[in-house]
Amino acid sequence: MSEDSLAEAQQSLGNPETTYPLWPPQTLGCPETSTEEVQYPLEVTYDYESVDRGLFESELTKFDRWSPLLPPLADIGLGEGQTPLIEMPSIGDWLDLDTPVFVKDESQNPTWSHKDRLNRCVVSAAVQTDARGLVVSSSGNHGASTAAYAARAGLPCIVLTAPETPPVVQRFLRAYDAAVIAMDDWHDRQEILDLITERLGYHPASTRTAIHTGHPFGPEGYKTIAYEIVTQLNRSPGTVFVPTGHAELLYGVWKGFRELGDLGVIEGTPRMIACEPAARGPLATALETDREIATVKANPTTASAIKTQTSTVRGRRAIEESDGAAWTFTEEQLSAAQTRTARGGLWQEHSGVAGIAGLLAAIDAGQTVDGPIVCLATSSGFKDGETWTAPRVDPPSISESDSNSSQAPMTARWAAVREILSTQYGLDV
Repeated sequence: MSEDSLAEAQQSLGNPETTYPLWPPQTLGCPETSTEEVQYPLEVTYDYESVDRGLFESELTKFDRWSPLLPPLADIGLGEGQTPLIEMPSIGDWLDLDTPVFVKDESQNPTWSHKDRLNRCVVSAAVQTDARGLVVSSSGNHGASTAAYAARAGLPCIVLTAPETPPVVQRFLRAYDAAVIAMDDWHDRQEILDLITERLGYHPASTRTAIHTGHPFGPEGYKTIAYEIVTQLNRSPGTVFVPTGHAELLYGVWKGFRELGDLGVIEGTPRMIACEPAARGPLATALETDREIATVKANPTTASAIKTQTSTVRGRRAIEESDGAAWTFTEEQLSAAQTRTARGGLWQEHSGVAGIAGLLAAIDAGQTVDGPIVCLATSSGFKDGETWTAPRVDPPSISESDSNSSQAPMTARWAAVREILSTQYGLDV
């Protein structure tokens, strides 16, 4: 158990003067400032005056390095964090930019997504409150990550998911010995999550409120992305593009940059850009209509991990505090971003390249983007729904019948290979 955490309390985003002790985590939002219409999340406060500035002066090491600015961590690490920041000329050249574009590849985490940073903190809270287990409502990355860290902690995990969750995802969850229960209705899953929390003593890893508040310790793990980016760049980026659903990631990364600015580690902080599918875009709608919370129609999108309908308090705060913006991208821009990113050597799921799609949308709209530019890429392409459901595609093959008896077999096969490469793949061979 880490003993060097400088965490002090929980503070409401509804009113910063409303605070609670650090324990137990308030998993139902702020009970004092929340209303039926808007539930306000809480965040962790720290003794910033005691932070050693040398914390940010060395090369990247393990996640626990940042423990002074994280909630107390249990010894359940799986090697999360320390993900590469990769300059991508294939994207910068494609968009004709005169500033470098970097991709922060979160697919390099233990369960191949950014959720591992959140769950290192959330599952640590479960361990330290002597919870009987973890419960989470998820059909993808969050469920797998919670199950993995619960297994690491020796705790049972219950995953409430949708019936349409692909068998391969269910296999992923069960690999960690999670109990997987499928239920049609989201509201039913939420009700069962509450009952498991209250009656069985399990710790909730996902939101329990209608307006997403989540776990107050979760976004603290995402702060480490900002710490790592600054350590890797040796400066603050100019603009950061973030795939955005419930905006936990957006807010957590922004809070990390805000802390670095307040501590004097960086001069100036980046603009945060929320990147949402145009088919939904609740945060963009809330900002455009000047509403604290907005709800939109459930139009289809391939960005399944961020297809939220209702915006959140965290999202609006991150944009307002960073002088940022919310950009929506089309399905065509999303597909182009996935293809271009893969051509540069990184294969991400559709939701994972939402940051690159948001950058493309901004450039297509004639926006000027300050550099260096960082796009967060959140999860491996192996997790995309299309990967699990696409029809089989057999590559062209060469058989014995392709050999001409008057030629040596290898010569004939080489001729057949060259024909395939030329006619089917357009290569100059």
